[in-house]
Amino acid sequence: MTALLLELSPEVDAALKAGTAIVALESTIITHGMPYPANLETAKAVEGEIRAKGATPATIAVIEGRIKVGLTGEELDILAQAKDVVKASSRDLAVAMVKKQWAGTTVSCTMRIAELAGIRVFATGGVGGVHRGAEETFDISADLTELGRTEVAVVCAGVKSLLDIPKTLEVLETQRVPVVAYGTDHFPAFFARESGMMADHRLDAAADIAAMIKAHAEIKAGTGILVANPVPEADALSPTEIDGIIDAAVAEAAEKGIGRKALTPFLLSAINQASEGRSLKANIALVLNNARLAADIAVALAA
Repeated sequence: MTALLLELSPEVDAALKAGTAIVALESTIITHGMPYPANLETAKAVEGEIRAKGATPATIAVIEGRIKVGLTGEELDILAQAKDVVKASSRDLAVAMVKKQWAGTTVSCTMRIAELAGIRVFATGGVGGVHRGAEETFDISADLTELGRTEVAVVCAGVKSLLDIPKTLEVLETQRVPVVAYGTDHFPAFFARESGMMADHRLDAAADIAAMIKAHAEIKAGTGILVANPVPEADALSPTEIDGIIDAAVAEAAEKGIGRKALTPFLLSAINQASEGRSLKANIALVLNNARLAADIAVALAA
């Protein structure tokens, strides 16, 4: 199946055959999450952090309809600057393949491909969740459904506070997804270290998280695991400040009728502008921080 569906880079192929540590990486953070050239610089820095920890990075994307697991430097360059790249969730993957599109893969899509490839640890910025007003719009990210059925551990900085975090955590509980906070009792909120919600579980060592991933697989739980890693304190925004900025951005999006796939990229851009670039700085810092933790977990798991 892997040989027919996926194109593995030589580096990823060798790591899979050797059973060494690999960390999957999504590509919508490159195509839709950050402006150029910050997106390209961040993508290369993230891969560098993972290699420095002794693991192999596997950035995942769809290129001309081919599912690529591990990108070349040239492919990263093109992806970072391309204007006609689609944003592919799990449901969009087959269409992107048939239409031979370039696509950035979301959390749900990256999880699906990582599981097909046999990669068990995935680092991202933040996962999608239940949008504000979902009781009327039913706008709930496919990331949560994927976490409920795909056995990949996702290391993230929690959930963006532009979402409804309490409802997101309720859906994760319904989906039977363990939520583990790394080194804290609080569930983080992406730009901020605390969301006001307590985490269900706390683990303080990458080796303990790796042991949990192994045990979770052995009991055939059949779900992913969400590992919430707070943004570094030096780069965090205060909850009060970021919540005010987000409220204004959400109101602007509603006024302009922006929703569905276009909503999150619009909000991130508006938040970055209103925070005078500090939200982008925090975003880059937390992605690098998640990559380092994911690599430590993957190394421990491989051992």
